[in-house]
Amino acid sequence: MSAADRPDWATIPNLVTLVRLALLLPVCLRLADGPDTLGVVLLLVWASTDWIDGMLARALDQTSRTGQIMDPIADRLGLVAIVLTLALADLLPWAALAVIVVVDAAMAVLATRAALGGRISVSWLGKIRTFVLMASVFLLVAVAAWAPSLVPAAQALVWVGAVLHVGSGVDYIVRARRAPAAAPAEAGPPSRR
Repeated sequence: MSAADRPDWATIPNLVTLVRLALLLPVCLRLADGPDTLGVVLLLVWASTDWIDGMLARALDQTSRTGQIMDPIADRLGLVAIVLTLALADLLPWAALAVIVVVDAAMAVLATRAALGGRISVSWLGKIRTFVLMASVFLLVAVAAWAPSLVPAAQALVWVGAVLHVGSGVDYIVRARRAPAAAPAEAGPPSRR
């Protein structure tokens, strides 16, 4: 079936995004009682699907509007669920969770329409923020499982990610507010997929 014949949602990258969503519950359940080696591996698999779906979308030329919408939703939902789980497991301060949730809620209310309309795209600051947050959460889980004495250092890195999250969120909201009411014909997609 050619790209022109297949439905927008019927792509391999979108299947990988659905796998990421399906993996979220097992990851959170495994981390809830305190990280162990299996929890670290599951989290790594979960996080790697974000890179894999984007790479496949470009390599297979299977970018889709559905993927552009689903991918950031899977990222945000996953990060909040995992950070909530780590807060419940007493590995992450509740204040860090609150910062992440408040910024995500503000972006959802104030910038979603512009993003879905293709009037703003992901910024480099947003990509750096996502990398730092995901890497710091992964490191927190890994050190909690294998080197508990390093948990405070990993928590500090999560705070760096939270500060970047605030900066990226503010940037995203400001760009959404300044975006024209309708996207120009040559505007790029709202996401890398």
